[in-house]
Amino acid sequence: MAVYVYSVVAITHPQRLDGLGGVGDPPAPLRTVRGRKLSAVVSDAPENLRPKRRDLGAHQAVQERLMSDGTVLPLQFGFTTTDDDAVREVLEERTDEFTARLEALEGCAEYHLKAAQDEDALLREILRESDEARGLNEEIRRGSNSPQLPLALGEVIAQEVQARHDRLAAGVVEVLREFARDESASPAAGDDFVNVSFLVDRDREAKFLAAEQGLAAELGDDFDLRLRGPLPPYSFI
Repeated sequence: MAVYVYSVVAITHPQRLDGLGGVGDPPAPLRTVRGRKLSAVVSDAPENLRPKRRDLGAHQAVQERLMSDGTVLPLQFGFTTTDDDAVREVLEERTDEFTARLEALEGCAEYHLKAAQDEDALLREILRESDEARGLNEEIRRGSNSPQLPLALGEVIAQEVQARHDRLAAGVVEVLREFARDESASPAAGDDFVNVSFLVDRDREAKFLAAEQGLAAELGDDFDLRLRGPLPPYSFI
């Protein structure tokens, strides 16, 4: 049977798995595959595994339990291989690489931040501060029936939105990176203009969280900052 791999830890990690179940229905029993210096937490892999809520929750629960006891290299949901021997072979072949990553992540957790701005508030801001956008909008409101005006206004607004969100994102990251060991940005989607993960030392968490709360207060009610964490450091393995 195929093997589902949850994470890699140092062999000295406590690896407390009592009371936890793995993916699958019924939940697969968890076990460890041990190498010379590293261990992997695994279970049998169910057939036709899909990212259902229960299985995603089981995967995350394993990471959080391990993270509470030490440093962990969490694998993304759905990673499988052929058998325990294949897992052990990878642990041995990549011992130095995995050990280096564990050392780099020691004492850290991931915090993931997304941020959005109220669309109506942003539009009002652009029309108030951009002479070009305001002029085009006033021409349209005066009854001009030129089909080019709405197109031109739309282009100006799109450019303003992008420029303003780029500046905002850079400013948010600049403030928070002071309290983080590392950062990993991803393309923002939908209404968000920030989508970034921070690797934060446990002894700097309070300062990081205070800085994020300060940003939220400074930006005001027109902004929606959503911070998740502490999380296993998926973005930094």
